[in-house]
Amino acid sequence: MEIGPFNGESLDLFLALARAEGWISDPWELTFLQRAFPAGCLAATLAGRPVGFVTAVRHGTGGWVGNLLVEREFRGRGIGARLMERAMEELIAAGTETVWLTASPAGRPLYERMGFRELDTVTRWVGAGAPGEASAGVMPLEGMVALDRQGWDDRREALLAAVAERGTLLAGDGGFLVVQPCGDGVQIGPWCGGNGCATALLAGARAVAGSAGRVVLDTPARNVSAAALLNAAGFSVAGRTSLMCVGRSPAYDPSTLFSLASLGSMG
Repeated sequence: MEIGPFNGESLDLFLALARAEGWISDPWELTFLQRAFPAGCLAATLAGRPVGFVTAVRHGTGGWVGNLLVEREFRGRGIGARLMERAMEELIAAGTETVWLTASPAGRPLYERMGFRELDTVTRWVGAGAPGEASAGVMPLEGMVALDRQGWDDRREALLAAVAERGTLLAGDGGFLVVQPCGDGVQIGPWCGGNGCATALLAGARAVAGSAGRVVLDTPARNVSAAALLNAAGFSVAGRTSLMCVGRSPAYDPSTLFSLASLGSMG
């Protein structure tokens, strides 16, 4: 088995496998990851055929591993573990101090063997858009970085700039969110800040989606204010994963995090 960088053929195969698994994966995300940290976008090949994939990205002092996926007929051979080890090696070589990921129940035992520990649960919420008007507001990138850092204890300006450019940025007094395209609907995230503007930001995001639009977001379960707000707005829980990390213990504060910037792969 060989492990090396993605190529175009690998990307197409990964997206097909991800769809078969029921994952929400967007080609934009893979393009961003390849540009931001190409050493972490890896494919495992057997006899020249890609059979497994993983991505990694470094932000400031922290990094994320995501998209670990092995073709069903090749599972149970240690390919996923080898891909994880290589992704971790690349992040550590780049100076990463804390590595994050979200784990399904099936994947969690592998990550625990590698020293990952659970900090929180990530709840996936699904709801609908609503009529209304979205007031965009204004927040410079540095303001977004500062609010995001309160939650993650890291500077993630490249990720925040990229999602703000592709999506719709809404800002209020002490908070912001981005509404990103996501399949036949939208994803809310990142969403950071206090409770004071949360209701207005959610209403604005639902207005961006429109009455017929599907809205999805991944929220830290320890942010109980977010759960209460989404419940009141008619959102329902579609799944849960474990938020895990290894390395330096971060000053993680989920009370300021209403939604992740991605659906599991980048934080």
